[in-house]
Amino acid sequence: MAELLAPAGDFEKLKWAVQYGADAVYFGIKSFSLRNHAGNFTMEDVDKAIAYLRNHNKKGYVTLNIYPWSHEYDELIDAAKILEEIGVDAFIVSDLGVIWELKNKGFKTPLHISTQANTLSYQTIAAYAELGAKRVNLARELSLSQIEEIHNNINLESIETEVFIHGAVCFSYSGRCAISDYLASRKANRGECTHPCRWKYHLVEEKRPGEFIPVFEDDRGYYLMNTKELALFPFVLDLKNMGVSSFKIEGRMKSIHYVASTVAFYRKVLDGHNYTESHGMELINRISNRGYSYGFMKGGISASDYAIDQRHSTSHARFVGNIIETKEGEALVEVRNTIHAGESLELLIPSGELKTIKLPETLCLKDNSMVKAANHGSYIKLKENIPEYSILRRIGN
Repeated sequence: MAELLAPAGDFEKLKWAVQYGADAVYFGIKSFSLRNHAGNFTMEDVDKAIAYLRNHNKKGYVTLNIYPWSHEYDELIDAAKILEEIGVDAFIVSDLGVIWELKNKGFKTPLHISTQANTLSYQTIAAYAELGAKRVNLARELSLSQIEEIHNNINLESIETEVFIHGAVCFSYSGRCAISDYLASRKANRGECTHPCRWKYHLVEEKRPGEFIPVFEDDRGYYLMNTKELALFPFVLDLKNMGVSSFKIEGRMKSIHYVASTVAFYRKVLDGHNYTESHGMELINRISNRGYSYGFMKGGISASDYAIDQRHSTSHARFVGNIIETKEGEALVEVRNTIHAGESLELLIPSGELKTIKLPETLCLKDNSMVKAANHGSYIKLKENIPEYSILRRIGN
């Protein structure tokens, strides 16, 4: 059965991913991960997370996909020993030396090859299989027909494939960017990327130093490297039928609203729900994005795959609260953005079902005081039997 693989920047987000239907989650530890600002897990967190996942019959994969210097190998191997003792389900790796060291030192934890390895061919997959890898994440630069060719030329009983189906896309090949290092001394391949592809640029001509020429006459600038985000829901069932084992969502640095919404949506897609393009786009536009694209999956990239007129994300909805507890038909809501009495909100529950809820004309706070509006950080009580982890959001902001 195909796996839905979700991001977890911290333990709380891991729980949300599980509640909304992820089969597995991936997360990083404090070192050796390419998302240094995702929160990440201490070894104590990993222990708790794996116990939680086991209780829910889910899997947990740890990212060790940094490209280490020679002096860092001993520390990485020591960390891997602790992770193997805890019982993580796989290491996500990209560097050939890391693969070599883990195998030579007798580690039994399965190895999954990261997108950072930029795997484009069935020949490369065969090589990773020989090295003992269990799974390979296919590069985002592949088209549907190229993925089909790969599956026609590999033994799916000896190695699995994984495809990113949603989330931010790096301007550089499979995230292997050098621009951040050159412009800000922050190495993308060390988990420190400053996302210079989102910056506004001007041209400077050699014989006119100091004269900044706009790339495009627009007071918002011209974000010439700002890629739209991936949304491959129309391709998921074709990929599943080809034999793709795991469908991965990007976003270890994203919010619980993002995790819940994307996991709920793709859970339904993988389970066979046939969304039209317009309806699917309407639903995933509930979360912040820079516009969506099918990327290379459709066969190539054009100007329409770049959000050249914007840097910041937009959304057709605002996350305003989530249910943290329900007892005796009363739900306690943690307020994330101002909630107004009497308004209608959309309710997303962990099953993926959407409902509309009309709030009472006066809101009851946790201390039983009555207000017309509740602000971020407060709690309100609703006389509704709503499942924990459900989300309230305002459509149209």
